[in-house]
Amino acid sequence: MQGLIGKKLGMTQVYDDAGRRLPVTVIEAGPCVVVQRKTKETDGYQSVQLGFVETRESRVTKPRMGAFKKANAAPQKILREFAVDEGDEQQAGDTVSVNIFEDVPFVDIVGTTKGRGFAGVMKRHNMAGGRMTHGGHSKRRVGSIGQCSYPARVAKNQRMPGHMGNIRVTTQNLRVVGIRPDDNVLLVHGAVPGATGGILFIKKAIKKAGKAS
Repeated sequence: MQGLIGKKLGMTQVYDDAGRRLPVTVIEAGPCVVVQRKTKETDGYQSVQLGFVETRESRVTKPRMGAFKKANAAPQKILREFAVDEGDEQQAGDTVSVNIFEDVPFVDIVGTTKGRGFAGVMKRHNMAGGRMTHGGHSKRRVGSIGQCSYPARVAKNQRMPGHMGNIRVTTQNLRVVGIRPDDNVLLVHGAVPGATGGILFIKKAIKKAGKAS
């Protein structure tokens, strides 16, 4: 199994074997129920569809509810497909826990960043702004965005004020500090995208697969 659905619980700090203090993110990783197993024979590729966070039947469409009943599983709020490893035998109705990260040194985590609303260029793009004294009238504005007589237009991708945050972000190669199967908790070194309570998709790292450091 290549991944799991989780929820960000917050950040804390732990000490490693060398006595160094490490900032860690605490993630509730699973348990997730296998809603559907896809195979090359039936779907053209191999994966499992996992469900996370139980919900009421009234909040689920009838076709989706049929899939849950077929898997003999309770309705799930969050669904996500993950690739499977060779030899994985998970079938619909099985439960996947944080134990899949037992010997995994690094993970990639996908989340949605905090929404900041409409932001100016100083906050959104870290621009310097204009002079604050001596008659400056462009203190936090973007400044000149135009061109000369040629091409006489604003160039594409010009950094401007606008909507900030609330985007999908992947943080790669986060070191797994520890897992606590009894609490369904995964500890990773550093910060992950999103606010406390946000849904995360945790996958085994691609670039550092199998590397211990």
